[in-house]
Amino acid sequence: MTSPRASRAEATRALILDAAERLFAERGVLAVSNRQIGEAAGQGNTAVVGYHFGAKEDLVRAVVRRHTSRIEGLRAEALAATEGSSEVRAWVGCLVRPLTGHLDAVGPPTWFARFHAQLTTEPAYREIVTQESLGSPALLATVDGLNRCLPDLPAAVRLERGDMTRLLMVHVCAERERALAEGTPTPRTTWDATATGLVDAIVGLWLAPAAPTPTRGDRA
Repeated sequence: MTSPRASRAEATRALILDAAERLFAERGVLAVSNRQIGEAAGQGNTAVVGYHFGAKEDLVRAVVRRHTSRIEGLRAEALAATEGSSEVRAWVGCLVRPLTGHLDAVGPPTWFARFHAQLTTEPAYREIVTQESLGSPALLATVDGLNRCLPDLPAAVRLERGDMTRLLMVHVCAERERALAEGTPTPRTTWDATATGLVDAIVGLWLAPAAPTPTRGDRA
């Protein structure tokens, strides 16, 4: 049985995570102090954030993990339904739909997509997202499945298109999340429809022909 003190501590941690995610999403990670997060979380103690989470990097990692654990659960379910497929669209769906499905389930409002987009502009914090993602068996299996559908694509092109895919997913979702928060029109009416548009675009990206890479002599 959880003690009252432990329950209060857990509730405080949740308030801090909520406040940090929102402020990081709206202002950027570097622009927000622990004091501001504590105040937004309704905590009078200015040291409360450091007490519960330590350094800002640890707080960022905690926010990331709160979402990635749920997203990867959805991805594991999608992976089970896709295993053995030779269709690029099926594997791209495994990449995209767990993220959009999670955002649909937790909001509105949501801040995670904008928070994630903010992290992509800060190398130190971007590495945290990368580390957390690379530890996901479901994500790694999905990438392997996609690669098996495209055996002739050069390794350098795979890496490049993987980066493009990640940026499309992050920023399209962040832009929709921002529009929903501001009450402005969105290109698609639902998160599911947004996922369909993303899948269409990303499938086209992966199936596009790759031009020959110029040699050093050609570039000269």
